[in-house]
Amino acid sequence: MLKFRAKMRRMLGRHTLVLCLLAAVLLATALAADEAGQPAPRFRARTMTGDQFNNESVKGKVVLFEFWTTWCKFCEAEAEMVDDIAKEFSGKGLIVLAVDVLEPDQKVKKYLTEHPRTVPIVLTKDTNLAAMYNAQSYPIYVVIDRDGNIAGEQRGAGERGLRRMLRRAGLESEN
Repeated sequence: MLKFRAKMRRMLGRHTLVLCLLAAVLLATALAADEAGQPAPRFRARTMTGDQFNNESVKGKVVLFEFWTTWCKFCEAEAEMVDDIAKEFSGKGLIVLAVDVLEPDQKVKKYLTEHPRTVPIVLTKDTNLAAMYNAQSYPIYVVIDRDGNIAGEQRGAGERGLRRMLRRAGLESEN
């Protein structure tokens, strides 16, 4: 009987932990969806080419964070669109940082030789962004306005959704 009780305590402890973690994730997701207009968290990021970014270095610019992975087919399908938007708005003060989430450097480098990108790539080890924005499904886009506030956050935006978030941040297309 004592073995049974000990086993039940361990099992209940694990289930309680899982439920607490699930509740924390759901709460974080709910809060993230309602963060528009709030100051962006303090971040740091280093691209694969060594460029450094943080809240101070992007002041006065609009920033688009794209959270992606090599295995995500939606990310692959939207990559060219994100690269094109980055090019279109680069003269208007848009900075795009494509943050690969939780993958080994070599895997990302190999993927990028087969699927080249024109936007700066940031690896998880070189930033704290993925944890800040609870990046767990992909792609996720976050737009920060020129004042350093969150203008929008969306999972799988597509071109219309992405342009809508950029408009909220003060970037309008001339097309």
